Amino acid sequence: MSQEERVRKLGIRKTDESNGPVGYWIHAAPRVRYNHALEYAVHLATERVRDLFCFFVIDPSYPGATTRHFRFLIEGVTDTIAALSDRGISCAMYLGSPRETVVDLSRHFSVLVTDRAYSRTHREWYDALRDQARCPVYQVESNVVVPVEITSDKEEYSAATIRRKIAREKDRFLVPIRTVTYGGGPAAPPAAPDTPRPIDPRDLSDTDGFLRRLGIRSAPTASFSGGERVARDLLTTFLEERLQRYGSLRNVPDLDWGSHMSPYLHFGQISPVEIALAAIDHEAARGGADGGTEAEVFLEELIVRRELAINFVHYNDNYDTYDSLPDWARRTLDDHRSDPRKDLYTDRQLENAETHDPYWNACQREMTQRGVMHGYMRMYWGKKILEWSADPEDAYARAIVLNDTWELDGRDPNGWAGVAWCFGKHDRPWAERPVFGKVRYMNDAGLRRKFKSIDLYAARWTG
Repeated sequence: MSQEERVRKLGIRKTDESNGPVGYWIHAAPRVRYNHALEYAVHLATERVRDLFCFFVIDPSYPGATTRHFRFLIEGVTDTIAALSDRGISCAMYLGSPRETVVDLSRHFSVLVTDRAYSRTHREWYDALRDQARCPVYQVESNVVVPVEITSDKEEYSAATIRRKIAREKDRFLVPIRTVTYGGGPAAPPAAPDTPRPIDPRDLSDTDGFLRRLGIRSAPTASFSGGERVARDLLTTFLEERLQRYGSLRNVPDLDWGSHMSPYLHFGQISPVEIALAAIDHEAARGGADGGTEAEVFLEELIVRRELAINFVHYNDNYDTYDSLPDWARRTLDDHRSDPRKDLYTDRQLENAETHDPYWNACQREMTQRGVMHGYMRMYWGKKILEWSADPEDAYARAIVLNDTWELDGRDPNGWAGVAWCFGKHDRPWAERPVFGKVRYMNDAGLRRKFKSIDLYAARWTG
């Protein structure tokens, strides 16, 4: 395990209190490749001559998640369990509240390792571990290129301000990970009368039935399957077929030129470090001629923009509410809150794509049917919700709910920052207009001017 700056200790316990195995609570990074937390856990187990036991906790009450999200998650975790088994490491799934289940299991371990996410829900889990865990706990940050506090100790204003800070640190973190050979044996799940029992794998053979029994809100299956192997296959296809012209074609809605990595990054099923290094190596193999610029555009999205979103969520407690917006944006939207709205739509009309705008309807249908939305159209989608809602606060809340419910990568810093951007976050004031004030404006005429094939996109997602 290298890059010790990714590791921090939770709580104040200083020494091991038992001869138990090393535990690794997987939640933000269910993968075996480029997983700094896993390699740190293997390192501790090897160094202390302990067995290693990995586990994942499925929380059916996780805020905003639907059967679409849980199916993708379970596919990914199942994939991870098989890959860990190939390394001789045992892993189990539990059902329940992570803040209670993990604390309960911690009394069986000599030390516990976990990975890191950034939402309010995750912070509550970590606070419980910090205060109640029965063994030392180490947290390893593995889902960013540069650890969030090393990049900056405050909320950054824009991509321009964080880009310079990431550039200063990036090269020492953007390096291949050293895989540690695990020398122990498969550890049995902790057993005691009051200890949770793992989920029987046979219960997951019928994933739909399993999720129905949990009472999770139903949503149609997305177009993408979960898992690290699927993610790597999609990455290979993207590098070979689309990276070369990514900068010039990624915004064209009907071409679908994106990498499709966002859901897998959200669920931690692939590492941004692995993606970035693969893109760099691919361009180097091609000679780096015109492709270097294309790779740079992709890395800007993958590293700078994504880690700006994580910085926003980490440092702004209001990240998923209207109050997260900068003062200038709230002032100008407040100045125009009484402006007449030509069209107002209900929550149901928006969710069912029942507006007068064929381009917006196509966005919404792509999201509800496929589980993802084209990146450029996602911006247009958010702007129109502002225009079609009674006030900006209501518009913001509706955009968050729709995004979190239907996007595979909903409930994620990228999604929350994307909605906020539509209302002025990480942007600057523009020319003043009705309803929008000085917040950047987008309309259907602009789409037609920019994309001659926009009607092909609309036609694809009609009905």
